Formats: sequence, structure tokens, C-alpha cells
Amino acid sequence: MPIDPAIPAVAAPFSAQVQSLVSFLEHEAQPMIVLDPDYNILAANDAYRRQFGGTGKPFIGQKCYRVSHHYDLPCDQAGEHCPMKKAQELRGPDRVLHIHHTPRGPEHVDVELRPIFDEHGVITAYVERLSTVRSASARPSDDGLVGRAPAFNQALAALQRVAPSMLPVLLLGESGTGKELFARAVHATSARAGGPLVVVDCSGLSETLFESELFGHEKGAFTGAAVRKPGLVETAQGGTIFLDEIGDVPLAMQVKLLRLIETGTYRRVGGVETLHADFRLIAATHKPLDAMVARGEFRQDLYYRINAFPIRLPPLRERADDIALLADSFLRRAGGGTRALSIDPEALAVLQRLAWPGNIRELRNVLDRASLFADDGVIRVGHLPAAPALTGPAPKAAGGALELDSGLARFAGTRSELAASLGISERTLYRRLKQQGKL
Repeated sequence: MPIDPAIPAVAAPFSAQVQSLVSFLEHEAQPMIVLDPDYNILAANDAYRRQFGGTGKPFIGQKCYRVSHHYDLPCDQAGEHCPMKKAQELRGPDRVLHIHHTPRGPEHVDVELRPIFDEHGVITAYVERLSTVRSASARPSDDGLVGRAPAFNQALAALQRVAPSMLPVLLLGESGTGKELFARAVHATSARAGGPLVVVDCSGLSETLFESELFGHEKGAFTGAAVRKPGLVETAQGGTIFLDEIGDVPLAMQVKLLRLIETGTYRRVGGVETLHADFRLIAATHKPLDAMVARGEFRQDLYYRINAFPIRLPPLRERADDIALLADSFLRRAGGGTRALSIDPEALAVLQRLAWPGNIRELRNVLDRASLFADDGVIRVGHLPAAPALTGPAPKAAGGALELDSGLARFAGTRSELAASLGISERTLYRRLKQQGKL
């Protein structure tokens, strides 16, 4: 693939090196591009052109941050993690999850960037590999994980790291933060996606019932056991077990659960035959397991076994930027494809100020209720329940222009500190400053 003639002139040996890279990358199934140290896209393989090239929009010779983010500055100057800057510092590869503008709209993209050195050890180019994340949406969606806020992206990036492995995953978060959806995303992104995902709700199960449900039982094992029943471990062969609210597992059962995880073997209740399990473990809880260990309420050895890769799921109050996106998604689902539902700006502003102790589940319930009162399809403030628990003052009108002017006039700190003082992300601050011509 020839390099676009619009690219500024480069040394002939360097051009030959890039051409060799492109010839190699053309055989790669994943989208890949070659960048120079000044962020210019020098070349791209066919997979990139198909997935990210768009129609009629040139990208060869363009700055990568303009193409992917529509920024006028490199990512690190716009509140993002810049993999090129990090790879330059490390003199090695860097990987980050970004939201890119694509022909299909904004998408989560897993970006891995590697530097290319010349014979003198000087970085002459970078190769960037891009993988679209299918387990979450950065646009309104009818199902699955939805979000774009930094706290959500951090959890999603961790999910992308661990999903291909066999490490046990521990999802930590308040009630209603979407732990089962994250568990399903881990399973769907893993090599076991073709196998079953078995969900075990550990809350409210007695010791006897928990053991029977998990391991199964033999005929006659106890009163009422008229036939042999396979357990959920057996059902999950070749797939994933999701132990939801693992902090509720009875203490006496924790030792048997530990043995299952450590040895991969178990016995049905009332049985003598040793059976072999084959599953990947995901656990979740809203309880502080470390504090429970200190109080003797949870086994320390089991805690260390399930805590191999913890992922903290952020509460909704840390994802205020996602509320509009989540609301749009829930209203699409509530409409069922037969009724168009929307929310007016004033009602949305109220939702963005709520404390949301019930998190995403509470937001969905509020919108489901409000939609029943929206006869014309528009949810207004009057359709929302009384909500005294607010997280902050009412937002300024007109996109916060006056608030930004005031903040810029009185603030002498960094951009990230200004964003924090205004209660918005640095990326949102950059976007608003750009819109108002202050960059």
C-alpha cells in the first residue's frame, strides 16, 4: 500500500521502513496503523480502512487525535491518557481503552501502541493496534453495558484485561451498579463464551440448600430427594459460574467452596463419587469482604482465592456524565420499539443531581415509572418522584458558560484541578472550553 503523497517529506530510509511495516501489517486481521513521532498517520492496513476509515474522509497524513477524538491537541492535553506519550517514556508498549469516533459513532476501542526503533535506538515510528470493544456501548443501546464516563471506562478497561485469562474475577460495588451485566461481559469476552454462564444467587440460601444447589444431590440423600439432581457446578461445565453476593455464603459452606476452587473436585450431597469441575469463577459482592475477614465472618483463604483480580464498579453518583446516555437507553427499552420516549432537559438536569443510593437499578425504575405518566412520550419534572437527596447545586444554564468564565477568572491551578472544582471531568472541561473558543 503506497504512502499518501500528502504526507510531509521524510527520509528515504524511514519511508522504506514504514513501507515494510505496512506490507507486514496488511496480513494482520486486526486494524493497525503506523504513526510518526509527531502523531501523523503514515499508513493503515486494510482492516483499519474497513473499520475506521469511513467514507470520503481522508485520514492518511492526519493527526491521530483529530481522526480518533476530533481534538485539536494530543490526548494528554485534552484530559486523556496518551499511549504515544507513555510509550515514549517507557520506551516500550502501552495499552489503553479510549472512546473513538468511528463511521458508526462513538465506540470503545482497546488501543495498543508499540514504538519502532532505528539502529541507533531512536524511536522513528509507532505501530498502533485497535480492537473494538463489543462488550459495552458508548451509544444508547437496547441491552448490555452502556457508559462513557471515566470511572466506567476504568472498570471496562480492567474487564478487557482479565476476560481472556482464567483468573477468578471479583466484582466489587454497591447494589444496583450492574455486577451481573459485568459478569456476563467477562464471560462473553472470554474463551469460554461458547459455554454456559450459570448465575448463583448466594443471598438467602441456607447451608443445606446452598450445598444441594451448587453440588447437586443423589437420590435419597435427604427427605424429598426422589431423583438424582445435577448441581450448578455440573451445569457450568466448560463455562463460567457467577457467584452473586458471595459475602452471603454461610461460613460452614465456605470451606467446601474453597476446596472446589482449589482442587476442582466435589461430591454431590449424599454421594461418594468424586467429580471434576471445569469452570471459570466470577464472584460479586456489595459487602466489605476484607472487613468481614478481620471479624472472622469470611474465610481469609477463600478471600485470597476469589480476589485474584478485583474490579471496582463505580456508583452512579461517580458517573453523572453517563446519566443522559443511560436514560436514553432505558427509555428505548421501555418503549419496546413501539413508542418513542424522551426526556426534557429540565427533567434530565434533576436526574443528574440525584444521589442515587440504588444506582443504575434505581434510575431504571424511576424512568419506567415516569414513562407511564408521559402521555405525549416526553418525561418532564412533574413525572419524576419527589427527590430531596441531591448531590449538588442546580447546574448553570446554557452549558455552564458563566460558571466556566467565573472558574477561569479565579482559578490559578491546573486544568484537571479546575475540572474537579467545577464537578466535571477534564475531558468535559476541554470540550466546553473548545466550544466556547477558550482554547
